[in-house]
Amino acid sequence: MQLRGCGTALVTPFSQDGAIDENALRNLVAWQVESGIDFLIPCGTTGETPTLNHDEWLHVIDVTIEVAAGRVPIVAGATSNSTQEAVAKAKEVAARPGVNAILTASPYYNKPTQEGQYRHFRAIAEAVDKPVILYNVPGRTSANLEPATLARLCEVPNIAGVKEASGNMTQIAEVLNVVPEGFVVLSGDDAVTLPVIALGGVGVISVASNEIPREMAEMTRAALANDWQTARTLHRKYLPLMQANFIESSPLPVKAVLAMMGKIEEVYRLPLLPMRRDTRSKLQRVATDAGLVTKPANAAPTPAPSEFYVYENWAAGPHKAVVHRASCGQCSSGKGRPAGHDPTHSRWHGPYSTATEAREASHHMAGVLIRSECKCVA
Repeated sequence: MQLRGCGTALVTPFSQDGAIDENALRNLVAWQVESGIDFLIPCGTTGETPTLNHDEWLHVIDVTIEVAAGRVPIVAGATSNSTQEAVAKAKEVAARPGVNAILTASPYYNKPTQEGQYRHFRAIAEAVDKPVILYNVPGRTSANLEPATLARLCEVPNIAGVKEASGNMTQIAEVLNVVPEGFVVLSGDDAVTLPVIALGGVGVISVASNEIPREMAEMTRAALANDWQTARTLHRKYLPLMQANFIESSPLPVKAVLAMMGKIEEVYRLPLLPMRRDTRSKLQRVATDAGLVTKPANAAPTPAPSEFYVYENWAAGPHKAVVHRASCGQCSSGKGRPAGHDPTHSRWHGPYSTATEAREASHHMAGVLIRSECKCVA
């Protein structure tokens, strides 16, 4: 088995009662395969795996295997910051016939040394008979897998590749220089898929492909085929979505978009909570621009730009200038002019595109003693 192209780090759908939504999971996996994704990764970080109990973890993997039905490779997530537990999990999923490879991340929280990471990964690889893909994501684990350590791990049987999500392009370039030919290097960040492939990588383990599996697969294949014009066109179109998937902790944004698309319910398990209102609004705009969701039919129309006028009056009392909005209910003819004005002792000025311009104009009117604004300006 050779992993190449775009693989989806699957979300785990939950129903409103917090249980795994098996029907949504089945539909999601089927849609991914039918959309042309190259491989699938159930129970990675994007799948909220730390919140799944042992039986749920295995169930998600088993459902994915069943629905995929051999049409694409399955890379099962098996991570723990306890080496003993990580080994046990890897052995358990490796025994499943439908699992083609295992993805395992650096131990989190413990902050092991380079030697500690080397021994951790070696213990996992030596316990199984299937390819192991290492996952370097120091932003989540606080443990960076350095290129020199990875070079040593390449010599361990069954260690077949790495998902590189360090965010450090210099390090990724060094990784691609030290690993042997045939060792699988996959981008762990959607946004840098193209530069990783340009340096010698063979694909991406993607979050965005949960939402746009066909487009991410086409972009990745185009880059691998040296069709950079097509690859860049797709990258530019969907880069805002790739970036928006991380405006809050993953997988919050991607699950929110999938819910907007009607693919899943937007349910998370603690300690994750629903997105903040301001970031959700930004995300919805990005998803709408990407063509994934339609603008609600009952959405309020964008208000037309307003104009402002200054009404100058020197008949009754002190010489006054009042700023009005063109649509003010006190004004006649929609011109920002109070009804009944008399040109012999009053006049209007404008239009001005902003209230600030109208205010500045009133301050340059000779003889004005009182300057004010109508309530319509607020």
